[in-house]
Amino acid sequence: MTKQTNKRSCSFCGRPEREVPLLITGLNGYICSDCVQAAQEIVNQQFGVGERGKARGLDFEMKDLPKPAEIKAYLDQYVIGQDDAKRQLCVSVYNHYKRLMQEVEDDGVEIEKSNIIMVGSTGTGKTLLARTIAKLLKVPFTIVDATVLTEAGYVGEDVESILSRLLQVADYDLEAAERGIVFIDEVDKIARKSDNPSITRDVSGEGVQQGLLKLLEGSMVNVPPKGGRKHPDQDYIHVNTRNILFICGGAFDGIEKKIAQRMNTHVVGYNSVQNVRHLDKGNLMRYVLPQDLKSFGLIPEIIGRLPVLTYLNPLDRTALRNILTEPKNSLVKQQIKLFAMDNVKLEFDEDALEYMVDKAVEYKLGARGLRSIMESVMKDLQFEVPSSKKRSIVITKDYARQQLEKSMLGEAVEG
Repeated sequence: MTKQTNKRSCSFCGRPEREVPLLITGLNGYICSDCVQAAQEIVNQQFGVGERGKARGLDFEMKDLPKPAEIKAYLDQYVIGQDDAKRQLCVSVYNHYKRLMQEVEDDGVEIEKSNIIMVGSTGTGKTLLARTIAKLLKVPFTIVDATVLTEAGYVGEDVESILSRLLQVADYDLEAAERGIVFIDEVDKIARKSDNPSITRDVSGEGVQQGLLKLLEGSMVNVPPKGGRKHPDQDYIHVNTRNILFICGGAFDGIEKKIAQRMNTHVVGYNSVQNVRHLDKGNLMRYVLPQDLKSFGLIPEIIGRLPVLTYLNPLDRTALRNILTEPKNSLVKQQIKLFAMDNVKLEFDEDALEYMVDKAVEYKLGARGLRSIMESVMKDLQFEVPSSKKRSIVITKDYARQQLEKSMLGEAVEG
C-alpha cells in the first residue's frame, strides 16, 4: 500500500505526494495544492479579479462602490459650486470603476475607459475635485505638472515619470497603481505654439502630447522605478495603463477668444444677433467644444483620447464668500484650528470676511487669491500669538484692511 502511495505525483509539477502539502485526486490525474494556488493567481491576473471578488488593486467590492449621487454629496462637502463639472466627474469615475469590476462575459461587449479633461480658469477647483474623489475611493492618486515634461532625449522629465510617481504613491504595489488616478495639471502649457504643425522642435509642447498618447490610450509602458534617465542599467517596471484613469486640467487662458470666434462664424445675418444676445458673455467657457481645444494647440489625437470634456465656472462673489466658511476644510476653519492648537480662540467679524471677498474679486485669482489674502491678513498674528498670553482674538475689517495695505499685495493694488 505504501509503495502504491509513493507513486502518486502531481500531473502539473511532477512532485511526488510526499513532497507536497496536499495532493488532490482527479479523474485521470492529480494536482497539488501549490499548483492550485498558482493557477488561481494566473486566473486572477488574466481576468483582473482578486480575493473575495474584488477588482485587483481596489479595497472595495462592487456593492460598496459609491453611486454618482453619493460621490457628488461627498464633493459638496469640500468644493463649492461647480455642479456641472461635479456631475460629469462623478459619472465618469463611477463608470470607470464599474468597468474594472465587470465580470468577464462572452458577449463581445468591452467597456472602454473615458479619460477626462477639465477646462477652467485658475483657482476654480480642478485639482481639489480630483484629489477629493481619490480620497473618497481610497485609490492611488498623484498630481503631476505637465510643464516639466519634455520629449525623450531632452533636459526635463519623460512622460514615463508620471507613472513613476504613481508607483511611489502606491508603495510600488503594481496592481494598485494600475487601478489608480493620475491628474495631469497645466495640460494647456503643452499646447503647440501655432495651429500649424511645427517645422522646428517643440520639445515641451507637441512632442510631449505625442508622448502622452500611449499612456492615455492604454499600453504596456516601461517605467524606471527611480524615475529619470540617470540610471540606464536599472530594471524597468512594466505598467499597463489600460485601467489607469487620467484626468487632465488646465486654465486654457485665452481660449474664450477661440470660442467667441467659432460661435460668431457659425451663424450669419439677423439670427446671429439674436444668438449672440443669448450667450453668457461673462462665462464663454461653458460653450467649450473639442474643436476649441484643437484651435488652442492640442493635437487631435490627444483630444480623441480625452473623450469627456467638462468646464468649471469662474467663481463669483457668492461662491468666494461660501469658500471662506462652508467647506469642511474652509480657510476660516483652518485658521481657527491653527490658533486652537495654541489654546487661542479666533473669531472673524462678518465685515472682515466681506472685505476679504471683495479683494479676492478684485484680484481675479479665484480661491487661490482668497487664500493669499487670508495669509496676508493673518501672518503677523501667526508670528506673535504663539509667544504671547492672548487667549482670544477677533479679526475686524479695519485690521484686515491694515494688514493688506501693509503687505506687498496690498501695496501693488493701491499703487
